Amino acid sequence: MNDPTRNRNLRIRAALAVAAVTGLGATALTALPAAAAGEAVTVQYRQSSTGGDQVEPWLKVVNTGSSSVPLSQVKVRYYFKADAGASYTYACSWAVKGCANLTGTFGTLANPTATADRYLEVGFTAGAGSLAPGADTGDMQLRFHRSNWQSLNQSDDYSFGPAQTTYANWSQVTATVGGVPVWGTAPTPTDPTTPPTTPPPNGAALFDDFDYTGHTDPAIGAHGWSVRSNSGGPGVPGATWAPENVTFAKEGTNSIMNLRSSTAGTGESTRHTEVLTRASKFRNGTYAARVRFSDAPVSGPDGDRVVQTFFTINDLKAPMADDYAEYDFEYLPNGGWGEPANILYTTSWETYRPDPWEAVNQHSESRTSYAGWHDLVLTIDDNAIVYYIDGQEFGRHDARYLPERPMSINFNQWLIDLAGQTSTTPRSYDQKVDYVLHVKDQVLTPAQVAAKVGAYRTAGTTFQDTVPAT
Repeated sequence: MNDPTRNRNLRIRAALAVAAVTGLGATALTALPAAAAGEAVTVQYRQSSTGGDQVEPWLKVVNTGSSSVPLSQVKVRYYFKADAGASYTYACSWAVKGCANLTGTFGTLANPTATADRYLEVGFTAGAGSLAPGADTGDMQLRFHRSNWQSLNQSDDYSFGPAQTTYANWSQVTATVGGVPVWGTAPTPTDPTTPPTTPPPNGAALFDDFDYTGHTDPAIGAHGWSVRSNSGGPGVPGATWAPENVTFAKEGTNSIMNLRSSTAGTGESTRHTEVLTRASKFRNGTYAARVRFSDAPVSGPDGDRVVQTFFTINDLKAPMADDYAEYDFEYLPNGGWGEPANILYTTSWETYRPDPWEAVNQHSESRTSYAGWHDLVLTIDDNAIVYYIDGQEFGRHDARYLPERPMSINFNQWLIDLAGQTSTTPRSYDQKVDYVLHVKDQVLTPAQVAAKVGAYRTAGTTFQDTVPAT
């Protein structure tokens, strides 16, 4: 909980995550892998706008193979160079297959170039059906913009074709079928000044892909995690921390952890969720997670003052104790703590007193929507605490807030109070987590984080913990 001016009860909470996704290979896809035999697609592109307020890539996927292709297996990537400090929002204006059957998420390239460090990945739900040989999806009129609607620059974007005013094959947009590259050429780093993406080879690390069957899976405890069930704060008095509301599922090829919090307008009906490491053994180094924030409930009326988090923390031994530490990503989709609308905080805590309230911290904030998947990275060394969102620096905090003791790693979702929405109609909110990574005593760039996560996944590693106990 990150606003230094708000008076609130402070207990355990969580920070969100950054997880980055490895970019597609950089070679031209002229020879298809054997796994794609009979399955081939081409991507056609036209630009609908060369303006400075939003990017409008209009796309078609054409089945050029000899067998039917389930669209749920197809992913298309449009590459671009992010504007400094920007986050982005995706939208579908119209699609023959139906906008509800299209998905759009942003990712960070493991190997950034002068014209690409981010991408929009477009996917399809099962409702989009399949493409017969020779068939195409028809128009997909897509767009994305900076989340705060500030101006953007398309001229340095890898996939942008200002002269493409009619549909034609476009190799600067890539496609995969079932994870196998079948079309296009991904951007290739050629600049020797490009920041390194290969992480240092050695060093203790925790990585978890959250590949579990459910909250009672014995592997969760064996891997050092606790799914909270005890009572207490933060949040709505009388609420329950519900381990059964922590679930796991596959989304594409990735395993996803989902934290669902719900209420029917009373303390007794309110269910919060939290997952945390049992051990407090994490201090300096790099913390990362890929987290999906949500602005609206899964069902029921909107408006609750929800907090969605990824953070690291230790215990407050006494009011204003100077060895306390906490570092938060906290997203409030409906405001709270005096804020009227969505806001994202990153906060570095030195200490606090619960009663009367007194806080010593430093925070950064952005008052815009962060709905969707985001790569969250936090680095701590002997000089500073730095927060990154989607590969861009979000906040840099002073050395006075550095940790003196090790901490745990936490994710949670909870309601501040019930004043934001007074209805007694049941409603629930989801927060999803793709993975978590901690690399002890090493400061990694967001691109290095993406490369390290990609290496784990390429090797088939779903869990590793070599961080020693303190």
